[in-house]
Amino acid sequence: MLMIRLQRVGRLHDPSYRIVVTEKSAGPKAGKYVEELGHYDARRPSTEGAKNFTINVERVKYWLGVGAQASGTLHNLLVREGIVKGKKRDVRPFKVITKVEEPKIEVKAEVRADEKVEEAKEEVEEVKEEVKEKVKEEAPVATSTE
Repeated sequence: MLMIRLQRVGRLHDPSYRIVVTEKSAGPKAGKYVEELGHYDARRPSTEGAKNFTINVERVKYWLGVGAQASGTLHNLLVREGIVKGKKRDVRPFKVITKVEEPKIEVKAEVRADEKVEEAKEEVEEVKEEVKEKVKEEAPVATSTE
């Protein structure tokens, strides 16, 4: 299958691209292509006077009509320039997250909340009684000296 894609030709940190028709299985850096359709300079801002994008529109429409597919980024570029009508594609890389199932822990004993509350109240009462006893033992006995 033929693809219309961007082929990087710029030097380090200065990207510019050829717009080429190439076999889909061929790598983008292979340098072999069927036809060059234009170029795209990614660093130059696209303003009214100077364009960073030149393309042979007739040839692009021909290749798309014959059955060639545009890459996602190039398709978005063609939609932005008004050459192709349609929606832009989401070309962001996606990450597949595999969910690891956590082991399920089964609780065999059933405890009601009412029982827990009652146990806590009983413990509080026991602690109160112990404190009262200790206070009685440690408190000095008051004697009257009249």
